[in-house]
Amino acid sequence: MTTVLVCDDAPMAREAVRRALAGLPGVERVTAAGSGEEVLARYPLERPDLILMDVRMPGIGGVEATRRLVSAHPDAAIVMLTMGEDAEGVARAVSGGARGYIAKDASREELASAMTLVLAAGSD
Repeated sequence: MTTVLVCDDAPMAREAVRRALAGLPGVERVTAAGSGEEVLARYPLERPDLILMDVRMPGIGGVEATRRLVSAHPDAAIVMLTMGEDAEGVARAVSGGARGYIAKDASREELASAMTLVLAAGSD
């Protein structure tokens, strides 16, 4: 069973993604965080299988939070959430250790597929 941490500074976006994931087969638990700082503090305690991280957030944004998290925990599986117009931010996040990205307007099926691919690649 998979545990997921959704990080987005926008409460409605965070809740929508959390709800979409909670209904997927194989997903045991979905928690949410509102900032990069919160993810950095919670990851060592919760160790989710996957983190969906918003690219742009105030404070420690998703790109920097990803870089710091992967630097400290190389096994952390992070997929960036993006509105699609931030190709530069996504590229920086992937070069910093994110395993991929998905658009915030993706369907539940696309979200499930991306999650399955990233988790399968990480277990190789």
